[in-house]
Amino acid sequence: MRLLLAEDDAILADALSSNLRAAGFEVEVADNGAVAEYLLLKQPFELGVIDLGLPLVDGLTVLKRVHAARPTLPLLILTALDSLDSRVAGLNAGADDYLTKPFDFPELEARIRALLRRARLSGAADGRTPVQLSGRLSFDREARRASVDGVALELSPREWMLLDALLTQKGRVVTKEQIAQAWAGDAAEPASSPSGTLEVYIHRLRRKLEDSGLGIRTVRGLGYLLEDV
Repeated sequence: MRLLLAEDDAILADALSSNLRAAGFEVEVADNGAVAEYLLLKQPFELGVIDLGLPLVDGLTVLKRVHAARPTLPLLILTALDSLDSRVAGLNAGADDYLTKPFDFPELEARIRALLRRARLSGAADGRTPVQLSGRLSFDREARRASVDGVALELSPREWMLLDALLTQKGRVVTKEQIAQAWAGDAAEPASSPSGTLEVYIHRLRRKLEDSGLGIRTVRGLGYLLEDV
């Protein structure tokens, strides 16, 4: 279970991340709101723990933006602000739970596990299938994780978006224009002409899918097509 801990207090972040890892979680720490927002939107986390008093971008803004983009991702607030107004503002911004400092670690762990259980039960009740299987590929959009025969694929943000677009229209052509549109909001990599770089990403993705039972076919003049091989 992969968590993002957004906490700018280095001592507290180190203590919490150590305890969470000892409890069986995989943890990444962000010490400001800008990094936290980017990671939560681009990486396969199952839950975010966010302090409201983050530098650069405040925690409340991060909550709003992440919740708007990934509404089913569980988000838990950690903060020293314990007023009713602060709690209401956090919950209205998209938080699923609210824990005030100081707190005991066992309570934080229990709340995290409860949120993860609730998210999974909600998905099952709604009839949603969070994981798409195609050939030997497992593709989890919500967790932003892909694997072949259980072995995780290391995908850059653009490779992830490219694979998502191809899987969504498997058996149909995805045009270069559609891929360019999917990449338009990606600030992680330099903007450039899609026609000048797309072939590089296609080549990389083809190599990573070699053992998946899937192949990417070039349809000249149109785009690319994902198919069983």
